[in-house]
Amino acid sequence: MKIKNPDKDVKHWETRREKSWEQFHFKQPFGKGLNRLKKDVLEKTDFDPAVLWQWGTMQALAVIEILKAIERAFGREGQQVVRESLFRVGYDIGRQITSGTSIPTEMSDAEWISFYATIVNRIVYASMESPEIIDDNKVVFHIDWCPHQDHYSAFDCRVQRYFVQGMIEAAGDFAREQGRVFTWDVAFKTTIPSGGNTCFFEIFRGDPDASRAWAEYTRILEEKALLKARQVSKNNQDT
Repeated sequence: MKIKNPDKDVKHWETRREKSWEQFHFKQPFGKGLNRLKKDVLEKTDFDPAVLWQWGTMQALAVIEILKAIERAFGREGQQVVRESLFRVGYDIGRQITSGTSIPTEMSDAEWISFYATIVNRIVYASMESPEIIDDNKVVFHIDWCPHQDHYSAFDCRVQRYFVQGMIEAAGDFAREQGRVFTWDVAFKTTIPSGGNTCFFEIFRGDPDASRAWAEYTRILEEKALLKARQVSKNNQDT
């Protein structure tokens, strides 16, 4: 992992090289609890913030186990209940990030969606990220370190797709409220749990009349998950 900023007074989510980053505005999600953590805990006690990673990993693995158990017990209907629940959480986070903000007139759609993704990656997902704006129709980013990478299997990453889908929808609704046309889609090329050096993602302008690549691949993974769940249930019955 490259050392990106040795200045410990500058947080990893605060800087990007693009000049227009200075005009990008966002709100910290879950602001009430964040402020309490900073002012009442980190400033006044010996609390080690690294344990939040361990706590968060427990929560993340619990969500995966809940989804698998519900898929085994209730099949597609149960899967849909979990999917919609996680989508709502992701959508709410996206709306918190954009609440009370606006897109500067001079900021391009590609810049805004790349900056929005940086907030999602570096704050919401607590990850280290290397982003790049390729052109007006495509932006990319590498996740150089993800808190889940050492304890997720490659297939477990499907859970995060539901959160991301909600955040994409929230970004689209916000952009349209700002008078922007929003047809951005997301696809991944590599993931660390699958053996990649980084998780590499592309965000690109999609065809407004075509199905979204992100949602379509989520559907494929859902079908695979249901097959796995049925096989586990069958094996349990046979033993």
